[in-house]
Amino acid sequence: MRLEGKRIFISAAAQGIGRASALACAREGAEVVATDVNIEGLRTLSAEDSRIETLPLDVCDGSAVSAFASAQTPFDAIFNCVGFVHNGTILDCEEEDWDFSFDLNVKSAYRLTRALLPGLLDRANQTGTAAILNMASMASSIKGFPNRFVYGATKAAVIGFTKSIAADYASRRLRCNALCPGTVDTPSLRERIATAADPVQAEKDFIARQPMGRLAAVGDIAPMVVFLLSDESRFVTGQAVLVDGGVTI
Repeated sequence: MRLEGKRIFISAAAQGIGRASALACAREGAEVVATDVNIEGLRTLSAEDSRIETLPLDVCDGSAVSAFASAQTPFDAIFNCVGFVHNGTILDCEEEDWDFSFDLNVKSAYRLTRALLPGLLDRANQTGTAAILNMASMASSIKGFPNRFVYGATKAAVIGFTKSIAADYASRRLRCNALCPGTVDTPSLRERIATAADPVQAEKDFIARQPMGRLAAVGDIAPMVVFLLSDESRFVTGQAVLVDGGVTI
């Protein structure tokens, strides 16, 4: 199996891409530690696969992240998957919206990566490779989208964060990449569609911007997560990897 013997951390694992990735990594032989603030989602995840250990964790709580990291043995790879999509232009973005989005989408990755980095470097030294994967988006420095002002800004920051870590630690065989999905059919997306003025048209609009004529499924994204966390990608670092159905062609 592709992740046999590896210990992997995944945040925001109770639903959507995080959940699909946790299950995919476990199927490939990894020992997965999955966290979220969604306790019920974690409960059903651990029930689905006994190789997944689930723990509640608020990634915006620095003390909680530090306590979590100190209680863990080193990871071979981590996936900072947590994120939030704010809708609107700069005029719709109050300071509290800006601060919340950057705290959740960017600073959480900083907290977790900094806390878990010593263990990752130790594993890279022992095995010859370790990996960090950060959740970015096609809506970032790669391409701008209407009504994604602060979301796009945070995801561009994630790409810069990723490249900086990759540059600092490539010589120590620690890889760092960013995942940039297109529009994925997740519970989060369904909530945004449901709250639109015209949900039917909103779904049509999301689909219309995908050249392949459909939304991505979480199963379209999880295989790339497995690849980027596995030794198969041991010569890949500092990349913003697109899985967007052709949006950015």
